[in-house]
Amino acid sequence: MAKPRILYITEAITPYLPDSANSSLGRDLPVMSQAEGHEVRIFMPRFGSINERRNQLHEVIRLSGINISIDDTDHPLIIKVASMHPSRIQVYFVDNDDYFQRLDSDADVLGTNRADNDERTIFFNHGTMETVKKLRWDADTVHCLGWMTALCTLGLRSMYNAEPGVKRPTIIYTMLPGQDPDTLDEAMVSKLREEGYSDDELKDIIENPGKPEALHKLAMRNADAITLPADAPAELLEFAQELNKPLLIMQPAQDGQKYDTEAFSKFYASLKEK
Repeated sequence: MAKPRILYITEAITPYLPDSANSSLGRDLPVMSQAEGHEVRIFMPRFGSINERRNQLHEVIRLSGINISIDDTDHPLIIKVASMHPSRIQVYFVDNDDYFQRLDSDADVLGTNRADNDERTIFFNHGTMETVKKLRWDADTVHCLGWMTALCTLGLRSMYNAEPGVKRPTIIYTMLPGQDPDTLDEAMVSKLREEGYSDDELKDIIENPGKPEALHKLAMRNADAITLPADAPAELLEFAQELNKPLLIMQPAQDGQKYDTEAFSKFYASLKEK
C-alpha cells in the first residue's frame, strides 16, 4: 500500500536558516510526518544566507531553466536540492539571483524590509507550482507555512482546478508570527493579473492594498484548514473563524521556545476523518 504523501512549502527551516520557533517548526513537522509513515518533500526559497557548500545544495538542471515573467521582466528559475540530515528528506530550493541573493540592507534573513517582496513571493509561488508539476509527485496534503508561501494556496487551487482528472490535495495554511514583510507594492494586483488570476481570486489583496495581512487572508480563504499562533492579530483570528474551516491555535511546547508538534499530528488526523 502506497504511503500517504505530504508536501511542505515553507519560508524557514533549521538548519538552513538560524534556529527559531518558526524554523524549528519547518523542520520538526516534516520529520514528524515521516516518522508517522508519510512520504515527505519540502520546498523553500533559497535565501542568500543559506550556505550551499555546508548544506550540500546542488542544482537540478532538468527542473531549472525556465523564465518567469513578472511585470514584463524575465527572471530565470533555478532549482536546487539537498537532503536534510539526519532524516534524508529532500528539500527543493527555489532560487533566482534577482530575488534571493543576500543584500547588505536586509533587515533579517528573509529580507522582510525589501521593496520587491510582492515580486519575490510571486516568483516563489510560480516557481514552486512549475516544479511540482514537473516532478509529477502528487501529494495528498500540502502544508504552506508563512507569508512567503501564501500565494501557493491560490496557485495550488488554480492548478488542480485546471486539471479536473487529478485529485486536489488537502491544503493547510499556517501563519508564522514575527516575519511579515514591512509592506507590499500596491501594484501587486496588476502583476498577479498578468499571472492569470481573476479579481475574484485576488479579492483580499484588492481590498487591502499594500498590507501584508492581505496575503494571510488570501491564503486562509484558499486553504482547507488553518493554523494560527496564539498571539495572532485579532483581525486575522476573527477572519479565520468566520471562514468556518478547521482551525488549530498553535501553542508553545513545554520549553516555551518551540511549537507543540503533537497538536499538529492530531490536527492532521482530524482532517483525514472529515
